[in-house]
Amino acid sequence: MAAANVNRSRMRIGFMGVLLFIFFFMDLALLSCAVRQPPASRQKLRVHKHLKRLNKTPVKTIQSPDGDTIDCVHISHQPAFDHPFLKDHKIQMRPNYHPEGLYDENKMNTESKERVDNIHQLWHVNGMCPEDTIPIRRTKEDDVLRASSVKRYGKKKHKSIPVPRNNIPKSADPDLDNESGHQHAIAYVEGDRYYGAKATMNVWEPKIQQSNEFSLSQIWILGGSFGQDLNSIEAGWQVSPDLYGDNNTRLFTYWTSDAYQATGCYNLLCSGFIQINNNIAMGASISPVSAFRNSQYDISILVWKDQKEGNWWMQFGNGYVLGYWPSFLFSYLADSASMIEWGGEVVNSEPDGHHTSTQMGSGRFPEEGFGKSSYFRNIQVVDKENNLKAPKDLGTFTEQSNCYDVQTGSNGDWGHYFYYGGPGKNPNCP
Repeated sequence: MAAANVNRSRMRIGFMGVLLFIFFFMDLALLSCAVRQPPASRQKLRVHKHLKRLNKTPVKTIQSPDGDTIDCVHISHQPAFDHPFLKDHKIQMRPNYHPEGLYDENKMNTESKERVDNIHQLWHVNGMCPEDTIPIRRTKEDDVLRASSVKRYGKKKHKSIPVPRNNIPKSADPDLDNESGHQHAIAYVEGDRYYGAKATMNVWEPKIQQSNEFSLSQIWILGGSFGQDLNSIEAGWQVSPDLYGDNNTRLFTYWTSDAYQATGCYNLLCSGFIQINNNIAMGASISPVSAFRNSQYDISILVWKDQKEGNWWMQFGNGYVLGYWPSFLFSYLADSASMIEWGGEVVNSEPDGHHTSTQMGSGRFPEEGFGKSSYFRNIQVVDKENNLKAPKDLGTFTEQSNCYDVQTGSNGDWGHYFYYGGPGKNPNCP
Protein backbone atom coordinates (compact mmCIF):
# COMPACT_ATOMS: atom_id res chain seq x y z
CA MET A 1 0.00 0.00 0.00
CA ALA A 2 2.79 2.35 1.01
CA ALA A 3 4.67 1.50 -2.20
CA ALA A 4 1.58 2.35 -4.29
CA ASN A 5 1.27 5.76 -2.59
CA VAL A 6 4.94 6.46 -3.24
CA ASN A 7 4.50 5.59 -6.93
CA ARG A 8 1.44 7.86 -7.22
CA SER A 9 3.39 10.73 -5.56
CA ARG A 10 6.27 10.21 -7.99
CA MET A 11 3.85 10.30 -10.91
CA ARG A 12 2.30 13.59 -9.68
CA ILE A 13 5.74 15.14 -9.21
CA GLY A 14 6.75 14.02 -12.68
CA PHE A 15 3.57 15.41 -14.23
CA MET A 16 4.07 18.78 -12.48
CA GLY A 17 7.63 18.86 -13.70
CA VAL A 18 6.48 18.35 -17.29
CA LEU A 19 3.90 21.18 -16.90
CA LEU A 20 6.51 23.55 -15.44
CA PHE A 21 8.85 22.65 -18.31
CA ILE A 22 6.11 23.44 -20.87
CA PHE A 23 5.15 26.76 -19.18
CA PHE A 24 8.83 27.76 -19.01
CA PHE A 25 9.28 27.33 -22.76
CA MET A 26 5.93 29.05 -23.46
CA ASP A 27 7.15 32.10 -21.49
CA LEU A 28 10.40 32.02 -23.43
CA ALA A 29 8.49 31.91 -26.69
CA LEU A 30 6.23 34.84 -25.69
CA LEU A 31 9.25 36.85 -24.56
CA SER A 32 10.98 36.08 -27.82
CA CYS A 33 7.89 37.27 -29.75
CA ALA A 34 7.82 40.51 -27.73
CA VAL A 35 11.51 41.12 -28.42
CA ARG A 36 11.02 40.37 -32.11
CA GLN A 37 7.90 42.57 -32.26
CA PRO A 38 8.10 44.73 -35.39
CA PRO A 39 8.90 48.45 -34.91
CA ALA A 40 5.42 49.45 -36.14
CA SER A 41 3.77 47.42 -33.35
CA ARG A 42 6.08 48.87 -30.70
CA GLN A 43 5.29 52.36 -32.01
CA LYS A 44 1.57 51.65 -31.81
CA LEU A 45 1.91 50.49 -28.20
CA ARG A 46 3.77 53.70 -27.33
CA VAL A 47 1.07 55.80 -29.03
CA HIS A 48 -1.76 54.04 -27.19
CA LYS A 49 0.06 54.41 -23.87
CA HIS A 50 0.50 58.13 -24.57
CA LEU A 51 -3.18 58.52 -25.54
CA LYS A 52 -4.25 56.82 -22.32
CA ARG A 53 -2.14 59.30 -20.36
CA LEU A 54 -3.52 62.34 -22.24
CA ASN A 55 -7.21 61.43 -22.58
CA LYS A 56 -8.70 61.42 -19.11
CA THR A 57 -12.03 59.76 -18.29
CA PRO A 58 -14.75 62.31 -19.04
CA VAL A 59 -17.87 63.23 -17.06
CA LYS A 60 -19.52 64.24 -20.35
CA THR A 61 -18.52 64.18 -24.03
CA ILE A 62 -19.48 66.75 -26.69
CA GLN A 63 -19.06 66.28 -30.45
CA SER A 64 -18.01 69.44 -32.25
CA PRO A 65 -19.22 70.22 -35.82
CA ASP A 66 -15.58 70.36 -36.97
CA GLY A 67 -14.96 66.73 -35.99
CA ASP A 68 -13.35 67.39 -32.60
CA THR A 69 -14.42 65.48 -29.51
CA ILE A 70 -14.50 67.61 -26.37
CA ASP A 71 -14.23 65.70 -23.10
CA CYS A 72 -15.56 67.38 -19.95
CA VAL A 73 -13.03 66.14 -17.38
CA HIS A 74 -13.26 66.73 -13.65
CA ILE A 75 -11.04 69.68 -12.78
CA SER A 76 -8.92 67.61 -10.37
CA HIS A 77 -8.24 64.92 -13.02
CA GLN A 78 -6.74 67.18 -15.71
CA PRO A 79 -3.27 66.38 -17.19
CA ALA A 80 -1.52 69.00 -15.03
CA PHE A 81 -1.85 66.77 -11.99
CA ASP A 82 0.25 64.03 -13.54
CA HIS A 83 3.22 66.23 -12.61
CA PRO A 84 4.96 64.88 -9.48
CA PHE A 85 5.19 68.39 -7.99
CA LEU A 86 1.42 68.86 -8.34
CA LYS A 87 0.20 65.66 -6.68
CA ASP A 88 -0.96 67.52 -3.55
CA HIS A 89 -1.52 70.91 -5.21
CA LYS A 90 -4.51 72.93 -4.04
CA ILE A 91 -6.13 74.50 -7.11
CA GLN A 92 -6.19 78.30 -7.02
CA MET A 93 -9.71 79.01 -8.26
CA ARG A 94 -9.14 82.74 -8.77
CA PRO A 95 -6.14 85.07 -8.94
CA ASN A 96 -5.32 87.21 -5.91
CA TYR A 97 -4.81 90.25 -8.13
CA HIS A 98 -6.08 91.40 -11.48
CA PRO A 99 -4.18 94.11 -13.40
CA GLU A 100 -5.56 97.61 -12.96
CA GLY A 101 -6.16 99.83 -15.97
CA LEU A 102 -7.68 97.37 -18.42
CA TYR A 103 -8.44 99.13 -21.68
CA ASP A 104 -12.21 99.68 -21.69
CA GLU A 105 -13.63 97.92 -24.75
CA ASN A 106 -16.99 99.64 -24.17
CA LYS A 107 -15.38 102.98 -24.98
CA MET A 108 -14.23 101.76 -28.38
CA ASN A 109 -15.41 104.01 -31.17
CA THR A 110 -14.04 102.38 -34.31
CA GLU A 111 -15.34 100.78 -37.43
CA SER A 112 -14.39 97.36 -36.00
CA LYS A 113 -16.85 97.58 -33.10
CA GLU A 114 -19.17 94.98 -34.64
CA ARG A 115 -16.90 91.96 -34.21
CA VAL A 116 -16.01 91.60 -30.51
CA ASP A 117 -18.82 89.65 -28.86
CA ASN A 118 -19.51 87.21 -31.69
CA ILE A 119 -16.38 85.09 -31.26
CA HIS A 120 -17.03 81.62 -29.87
CA GLN A 121 -15.72 78.07 -30.13
CA LEU A 122 -17.46 75.69 -32.53
CA TRP A 123 -18.14 72.94 -29.99
CA HIS A 124 -20.44 75.30 -28.01
CA VAL A 125 -23.27 74.71 -30.50
CA ASN A 126 -23.67 71.13 -29.22
CA GLY A 127 -23.43 71.75 -25.49
CA MET A 128 -21.32 73.05 -22.60
CA CYS A 129 -19.28 71.41 -19.86
CA PRO A 130 -20.79 71.33 -16.34
CA GLU A 131 -19.28 73.09 -13.35
CA ASP A 132 -16.24 71.50 -11.70
CA THR A 133 -15.11 70.16 -15.08
CA ILE A 134 -12.87 71.55 -17.82
CA PRO A 135 -13.20 70.99 -21.59
CA ILE A 136 -10.30 69.09 -23.14
CA ARG A 137 -9.93 68.42 -26.87
CA ARG A 138 -9.51 64.65 -27.19
CA THR A 139 -6.24 63.56 -28.79
CA LYS A 140 -6.63 61.01 -31.59
CA GLU A 141 -4.17 58.33 -32.67
CA ASP A 142 -3.62 60.12 -35.99
CA ASP A 143 -2.70 63.33 -34.12
CA VAL A 144 0.22 61.58 -32.42
CA LEU A 145 1.27 59.65 -35.53
CA ARG A 146 1.69 62.91 -37.48
CA ALA A 147 4.42 64.00 -35.05
CA SER A 148 8.07 63.13 -35.68
CA SER A 149 7.93 60.94 -32.56
CA VAL A 150 5.64 60.28 -29.60
CA LYS A 151 8.10 62.21 -27.43
CA ARG A 152 7.94 65.29 -29.67
CA TYR A 153 4.14 65.31 -30.05
CA GLY A 154 2.66 68.65 -28.97
CA LYS A 155 6.03 70.41 -28.90
CA LYS A 156 7.51 73.18 -31.02
CA LYS A 157 10.80 72.66 -32.77
CA HIS A 158 13.97 74.08 -31.20
CA LYS A 159 14.85 77.72 -31.94
CA SER A 160 11.32 78.83 -32.78
CA ILE A 161 11.54 82.14 -30.91
CA PRO A 162 11.90 85.48 -32.69
CA VAL A 163 15.29 86.97 -31.76
CA PRO A 164 15.80 90.62 -32.72
CA ARG A 165 19.34 90.77 -34.05
CA ASN A 166 20.64 92.98 -31.24
CA ASN A 167 19.72 90.14 -28.83
CA ILE A 168 21.53 87.30 -30.58
CA PRO A 169 24.26 85.99 -28.25
CA LYS A 170 27.78 86.59 -29.58
CA SER A 171 28.56 82.89 -29.14
CA ALA A 172 25.50 81.81 -31.14
CA ASP A 173 25.41 80.26 -34.55
CA PRO A 174 25.58 83.03 -37.20
CA ASP A 175 22.40 81.61 -38.78
CA LEU A 176 20.40 81.90 -35.54
CA ASP A 177 18.46 84.88 -36.84
CA ASN A 178 17.10 82.65 -39.62
CA GLU A 179 15.42 80.65 -36.84
CA SER A 180 15.75 77.28 -38.57
CA GLY A 181 12.92 77.97 -40.99
CA HIS A 182 10.74 79.97 -38.59
CA GLN A 183 9.96 83.52 -39.70
CA HIS A 184 8.36 86.33 -37.76
CA ALA A 185 6.91 89.82 -37.94
CA ILE A 186 6.73 91.20 -34.41
CA ALA A 187 6.69 94.23 -32.14
CA TYR A 188 8.57 93.97 -28.84
CA VAL A 189 9.73 95.71 -25.67
CA GLU A 190 12.78 94.91 -23.53
CA GLY A 191 15.04 96.46 -20.93
CA ASP A 192 12.65 96.39 -17.97
CA ARG A 193 10.96 93.89 -15.66
CA TYR A 194 7.54 92.90 -16.98
CA TYR A 195 4.76 91.15 -15.09
CA GLY A 196 2.40 90.49 -17.99
CA ALA A 197 1.06 91.69 -21.32
CA LYS A 198 -2.22 92.22 -23.12
CA ALA A 199 -3.37 92.75 -26.71
CA THR A 200 -6.36 92.38 -28.97
CA MET A 201 -5.71 90.66 -32.33
CA ASN A 202 -8.00 90.00 -35.26
CA VAL A 203 -8.49 86.35 -36.19
CA TRP A 204 -7.89 84.98 -39.69
CA GLU A 205 -7.59 81.62 -41.42
CA PRO A 206 -4.27 81.86 -43.27
CA LYS A 207 -3.54 79.42 -46.07
CA ILE A 208 -0.84 76.85 -45.31
CA GLN A 209 1.20 75.48 -48.24
CA GLN A 210 2.72 72.37 -46.59
CA SER A 211 1.14 70.26 -43.84
CA ASN A 212 4.36 70.47 -41.80
CA GLU A 213 4.13 74.27 -41.70
CA PHE A 214 2.00 76.50 -39.48
CA SER A 215 0.92 80.11 -39.13
CA LEU A 216 0.19 81.75 -35.78
CA SER A 217 -0.34 85.06 -34.05
CA GLN A 218 0.50 85.33 -30.37
CA ILE A 219 1.96 87.05 -27.33
CA TRP A 220 5.36 85.87 -26.00
CA ILE A 221 6.28 86.41 -22.32
CA LEU A 222 10.05 85.80 -22.19
CA GLY A 223 12.74 85.40 -19.54
CA GLY A 224 16.39 84.38 -19.69
CA SER A 225 18.86 84.51 -22.56
CA PHE A 226 18.17 83.37 -26.10
CA GLY A 227 20.21 80.25 -25.45
CA GLN A 228 19.37 76.90 -23.86
CA ASP A 229 17.74 78.39 -20.75
CA LEU A 230 14.99 80.48 -22.35
CA ASN A 231 11.65 80.63 -20.47
CA SER A 232 8.57 81.39 -22.56
CA ILE A 233 4.80 81.63 -22.05
CA GLU A 234 2.81 82.01 -25.27
CA ALA A 235 -0.87 82.44 -26.17
CA GLY A 236 -2.80 83.30 -29.31
CA TRP A 237 -4.40 81.68 -32.36
CA GLN A 238 -2.90 79.31 -34.92
CA VAL A 239 -3.50 77.16 -37.99
CA SER A 240 -1.42 73.97 -37.76
CA PRO A 241 -2.35 70.96 -39.95
CA ASP A 242 0.39 68.84 -38.37
CA LEU A 243 -0.83 69.39 -34.82
CA TYR A 244 -4.60 69.31 -35.35
CA GLY A 245 -5.13 67.51 -38.67
CA ASP A 246 -7.03 70.37 -40.34
CA ASN A 247 -6.76 74.04 -41.36
CA ASN A 248 -9.07 75.50 -38.71
CA THR A 249 -8.07 78.56 -36.70
CA ARG A 250 -7.63 77.53 -33.07
CA LEU A 251 -6.94 79.08 -29.67
CA PHE A 252 -3.65 77.84 -28.23
CA THR A 253 -1.11 78.24 -25.45
CA TYR A 254 2.50 77.11 -25.12
CA TRP A 255 5.20 77.09 -22.45
CA THR A 256 8.84 76.05 -22.12
CA SER A 257 11.57 76.55 -19.53
CA ASP A 258 14.50 75.29 -21.61
CA ALA A 259 14.15 76.83 -25.09
CA TYR A 260 11.77 74.12 -26.44
CA GLN A 261 14.15 71.25 -25.73
CA ALA A 262 12.52 68.93 -23.17
CA THR A 263 10.00 70.95 -21.19
CA GLY A 264 6.61 72.37 -22.11
CA CYS A 265 4.00 71.80 -24.78
CA TYR A 266 0.96 73.17 -26.56
CA ASN A 267 -2.31 73.51 -24.67
CA LEU A 268 -2.89 70.65 -22.17
CA LEU A 269 -0.72 68.10 -24.00
CA CYS A 270 1.60 67.71 -21.00
CA SER A 271 1.60 68.51 -17.29
CA GLY A 272 1.91 72.23 -16.66
CA PHE A 273 -0.97 74.64 -17.24
CA ILE A 274 -3.80 74.29 -14.69
CA GLN A 275 -7.19 75.15 -16.19
CA ILE A 276 -10.10 76.34 -14.04
CA ASN A 277 -12.57 77.48 -16.73
CA ASN A 278 -15.34 75.18 -18.03
CA ASN A 279 -16.26 77.26 -21.11
CA ILE A 280 -13.10 77.47 -23.24
CA ALA A 281 -11.14 74.51 -24.65
CA MET A 282 -7.46 74.94 -25.45
CA GLY A 283 -6.80 73.92 -29.05
CA ALA A 284 -10.47 74.18 -30.08
CA SER A 285 -11.62 76.05 -33.20
CA ILE A 286 -12.48 79.76 -33.05
CA SER A 287 -15.43 81.04 -35.07
CA PRO A 288 -16.11 83.20 -36.99
CA VAL A 289 -12.92 84.56 -38.53
CA SER A 290 -12.22 87.86 -40.28
CA ALA A 291 -12.82 88.23 -44.01
CA PHE A 292 -11.06 90.43 -46.55
CA ARG A 293 -12.91 93.77 -46.94
CA ASN A 294 -15.61 92.43 -44.65
CA SER A 295 -16.38 91.97 -40.94
CA GLN A 296 -13.36 91.84 -38.65
CA TYR A 297 -13.40 89.54 -35.60
CA ASP A 298 -10.82 89.79 -32.86
CA ILE A 299 -9.90 88.24 -29.52
CA SER A 300 -8.25 89.75 -26.44
CA ILE A 301 -5.59 87.88 -24.49
CA LEU A 302 -4.10 88.92 -21.17
CA VAL A 303 -1.30 87.07 -19.36
CA TRP A 304 -0.16 88.38 -15.97
CA LYS A 305 1.71 87.33 -12.84
CA ASP A 306 -0.04 86.97 -9.50
CA GLN A 307 2.81 88.39 -7.43
CA LYS A 308 1.46 86.90 -4.20
CA GLU A 309 1.34 83.25 -5.33
CA GLY A 310 3.84 83.68 -8.19
CA ASN A 311 1.64 81.96 -10.80
CA TRP A 312 1.16 83.28 -14.35
CA TRP A 313 -2.53 83.66 -15.24
CA MET A 314 -4.29 83.82 -18.61
CA GLN A 315 -7.53 85.56 -19.54
CA PHE A 316 -9.38 85.14 -22.85
CA GLY A 317 -11.74 87.96 -23.86
CA ASN A 318 -13.02 90.23 -21.12
CA GLY A 319 -14.43 87.60 -18.79
CA TYR A 320 -12.85 84.17 -19.21
CA VAL A 321 -10.03 83.61 -16.72
CA LEU A 322 -8.76 80.30 -18.07
CA GLY A 323 -6.18 79.21 -15.51
CA TYR A 324 -2.49 79.50 -14.66
CA TRP A 325 1.04 78.23 -15.11
CA PRO A 326 2.53 77.43 -11.65
CA SER A 327 5.69 79.44 -10.98
CA PHE A 328 7.80 76.35 -10.19
CA LEU A 329 7.70 75.42 -13.90
CA PHE A 330 10.11 78.27 -14.63
CA SER A 331 13.48 79.65 -13.58
CA TYR A 332 13.65 83.24 -14.88
CA LEU A 333 9.87 83.69 -15.13
CA ALA A 334 9.54 82.64 -11.49
CA ASP A 335 10.47 86.29 -10.90
CA SER A 336 9.50 88.41 -13.93
CA ALA A 337 9.83 88.66 -17.71
CA SER A 338 12.66 90.56 -19.40
CA MET A 339 11.03 90.84 -22.83
CA ILE A 340 7.53 90.88 -24.34
CA GLU A 341 6.77 90.15 -28.00
CA TRP A 342 3.55 90.40 -30.01
CA GLY A 343 3.10 89.27 -33.60
CA GLY A 344 3.09 86.50 -36.17
CA GLU A 345 5.16 83.41 -36.87
CA VAL A 346 5.22 80.94 -39.77
CA VAL A 347 7.26 77.89 -40.65
CA ASN A 348 9.07 78.23 -43.97
CA SER A 349 10.14 74.73 -45.08
CA GLU A 350 11.21 76.13 -48.49
CA PRO A 351 9.29 73.61 -50.61
CA ASP A 352 10.96 73.04 -54.00
CA GLY A 353 13.79 75.33 -52.92
CA HIS A 354 11.58 78.44 -52.86
CA HIS A 355 10.09 80.46 -50.04
CA THR A 356 6.80 79.04 -48.78
CA SER A 357 3.50 80.65 -49.79
CA THR A 358 2.13 80.02 -46.29
CA GLN A 359 0.38 83.23 -45.25
CA MET A 360 0.96 85.17 -42.05
CA GLY A 361 -2.15 86.79 -40.60
CA SER A 362 -4.47 87.78 -43.44
CA GLY A 363 -1.82 87.10 -46.07
CA ARG A 364 -1.67 90.82 -46.88
CA PHE A 365 1.10 93.31 -46.15
CA PRO A 366 0.62 95.84 -43.32
CA GLU A 367 0.26 98.91 -45.54
CA GLU A 368 -3.13 97.68 -46.81
CA GLY A 369 -4.65 98.60 -43.43
CA PHE A 370 -7.97 97.85 -41.74
CA GLY A 371 -10.24 95.23 -43.28
CA LYS A 372 -7.37 93.78 -45.30
CA SER A 373 -4.35 93.41 -43.03
CA SER A 374 -4.02 91.61 -39.71
CA TYR A 375 -3.45 93.70 -36.57
CA PHE A 376 -2.66 93.80 -32.87
CA ARG A 377 -4.27 96.73 -31.04
CA ASN A 378 -4.35 98.14 -27.50
CA ILE A 379 -0.94 96.65 -26.73
CA GLN A 380 -0.12 96.94 -23.02
CA VAL A 381 2.35 95.60 -20.46
CA VAL A 382 1.86 94.92 -16.74
CA ASP A 383 4.31 96.73 -14.43
CA LYS A 384 5.52 95.83 -10.92
CA GLU A 385 2.60 97.73 -9.34
CA ASN A 386 0.21 95.48 -11.28
CA ASN A 387 -0.89 98.28 -13.62
CA LEU A 388 -1.50 97.88 -17.33
CA LYS A 389 0.59 100.50 -19.12
CA ALA A 390 1.39 101.48 -22.69
CA PRO A 391 4.71 99.94 -23.82
CA LYS A 392 7.75 102.22 -23.96
CA ASP A 393 10.18 102.15 -26.90
CA LEU A 394 8.24 99.61 -28.96
CA GLY A 395 10.62 97.97 -31.45
CA THR A 396 9.86 95.85 -34.52
CA PHE A 397 11.59 92.88 -36.10
CA THR A 398 11.19 90.69 -39.18
CA GLU A 399 13.71 88.43 -40.91
CA GLN A 400 12.55 89.22 -44.46
CA SER A 401 10.30 92.25 -44.78
CA ASN A 402 9.62 91.48 -48.45
CA CYS A 403 7.93 88.22 -47.31
CA TYR A 404 6.27 89.33 -44.05
CA ASP A 405 6.37 92.84 -42.58
CA VAL A 406 5.23 94.92 -39.59
CA GLN A 407 4.26 98.61 -39.14
CA THR A 408 3.44 100.28 -35.81
CA GLY A 409 1.19 103.23 -34.94
CA SER A 410 -0.87 104.76 -32.14
CA ASN A 411 -4.16 106.64 -31.73
CA GLY A 412 -6.87 107.31 -29.16
CA ASP A 413 -9.03 104.27 -29.88
CA TRP A 414 -6.45 101.57 -30.51
CA GLY A 415 -3.67 102.88 -28.25
CA HIS A 416 -0.39 101.34 -29.44
CA TYR A 417 -1.04 99.01 -32.36
CA PHE A 418 0.58 97.46 -35.41
CA TYR A 419 -0.40 95.84 -38.67
CA TYR A 420 1.66 92.82 -39.70
CA GLY A 421 1.80 89.81 -42.02
CA GLY A 422 2.22 88.98 -45.67
CA PRO A 423 1.80 86.35 -48.38
CA GLY A 424 5.20 84.71 -48.14
CA LYS A 425 6.32 83.80 -51.66
CA ASN A 426 5.82 86.67 -54.13
CA PRO A 427 7.91 88.33 -56.89
CA ASN A 428 9.99 90.13 -54.23
CA CYS A 429 10.23 87.02 -52.06
CA PRO A 430 11.09 84.16 -54.45
